[in-house]
Order: sequence, then C-alpha cells, then structure tokens
Amino acid sequence: MVIALYVASTLMLFSVITLLGAPWLLKDTPETQRLLDVVEGMRVDLPKVTYVDQGRERLLGYAQALRGKLGLTESPKLKARLISAGIRDRAVGDLFFAAQFLLPLAMAFAASFIPKNTLFCVLIGGVIGFVGPDFWLSRRINQRKAKIRRSMPDAMDLLVICVDAGLGMDQALLRVGDELALSHPEINEEFTQVNLAQRAGQPRLEAWRALADRTAIDEFRQFVNMLTQTERFGTPIAKALSRFSEDLRTKRRQYAEQQASKTKIKIIFPLVLCIFPCIFIVLLAPAILSISSGISEMSH
Repeated sequence: MVIALYVASTLMLFSVITLLGAPWLLKDTPETQRLLDVVEGMRVDLPKVTYVDQGRERLLGYAQALRGKLGLTESPKLKARLISAGIRDRAVGDLFFAAQFLLPLAMAFAASFIPKNTLFCVLIGGVIGFVGPDFWLSRRINQRKAKIRRSMPDAMDLLVICVDAGLGMDQALLRVGDELALSHPEINEEFTQVNLAQRAGQPRLEAWRALADRTAIDEFRQFVNMLTQTERFGTPIAKALSRFSEDLRTKRRQYAEQQASKTKIKIIFPLVLCIFPCIFIVLLAPAILSISSGISEMSH
C-alpha cells in the first residue's frame, strides 16, 4: 500500500513538472518560427492587429453605416471642436457619433434595473449618456487651452532669444517647438502644424490665423495681429516679440494676483460651514457642561 502511494506521488510530481516545463520544452526554434510565419503569410515587420483594434474597426464601421442610413453628414463644428481638443484622427468623429448614440441607450438600459422610480432613472440616464461625451469634449478643450496659455510666455521668450541669435521666424519656430516638446507638448504640436501648413504653401500669416482660430486663444490672436503690423509697417520682429513677451508676463502676473484675491471670498464658505462650528464646539462645550452641572446641583 505504501509502495503504491509512493509510485502515485512520483507520477503526480513528474506530471506537474512536465506540464510546467512543456512551454519551454516544446517551444519552436527561431528558424522554425520564421518558416511558420512565411508559410502562414505573416509579416514579422508589420504591426499585429489586436482585439482592441478589431473592436474599434467594427464599431467604426457600424457608426459609419448608421450615419449613412440616417443621412447625417459630418458636422464642421464638431470637427473644429475635435481639432481644438488636439484630436485630429478622421475616425474620431464617427466614434464620437457612436458614443453619443450608444451611451444613452446603455445608460438607460442600466438604469432600468433600479427598482424605484424606474422611468425617471431611465430618462436621467439617457440624458447623462447623451450629454456626457459633449461634456468630456468641452472639458478637454478647456484643459488644452489652459495648458497652451500657460506655455505661451515661455515660448515667446525662447522665440525672442532665437530671433536675436539670428534665426529666421520659421527656423526659430521649429527650434522653440523642439525645446518645448517635453515640458509643453501642446504648443509644440501647434507649432508643428503651422510649420507643416507653411511647407504646404500656405502663407505665414494665414497659417498663424488658422492657429488662432483653431485654439481660440486671445493671446494667439494678439500675436497674429502683432505679426501683421510688423510686416505692414516694417517694425523689427525681435523688438515686437520682446514687447509682446513682456506683455504676456505682465498679464500672467496680473491673472495670478486676481486669482489670489479671489481666495479671500472663496474661503468664506468652508470657513463658515466647516471651521467655525468646530471652534464653537471647542470653546463653548466646556462652558455649557459647567453651566448644566451647576444648574443640576442647584436644583438638588
């Protein structure tokens, strides 16, 4: 009986070791794998399509088919908003349309399982699902605008340095974009788009006007107006850029002072609602306890 137990334990241990070592023992050699790739028609140098890419392509195909059946064309306003958010993929418009169409249905379906006030929850879920993608896109646009606005003084300072060093406006633009690629990738992307537009044959001022319209930032509009005036009146570009950079620094300092002055008003609400009750409890609780104990002793 003991011998049979030992034999069974040995066979079990051998089986476990064999199963664990099978992937390494049965692994194909590089030559065999290369031959299999050639036979199966697989190119090793091409990227492999994952399940996420396949699902995205299917969803994109469904969205395009649905938009075609409904007779809806691509909205130029939505395309401009996607570009303002830094999304330039052509397929994102169809994906955004699919999200606006499918998300309300999914939210309403999920809300239908709520036992109380089901109809109201379904309506609220549908509204949230429809407004959610638009809210996400607006929030992303505002965040990108804020990042570009914060990076503009640094970009203008570097632009002044490059122009003073003897570089032309286009070469200085490329150099500033390369220098700010890590710290401010958003403004680097916009500068790259301006350079590509100029290489395609678009005039410089038109490329900058397109940048101002694309980002919808007042500082870029002022910069385009400054470039227009320098070309019209022959003002040295280095001096104009230096003055414009100083104005940007002054505006940013004034904005910081304005935000700091607003904190005096904003701190009133947490002070009244959260801090004052705790102070009153700490200061008045001992007095209330002593008064109550004194009244109880007087009553006895």
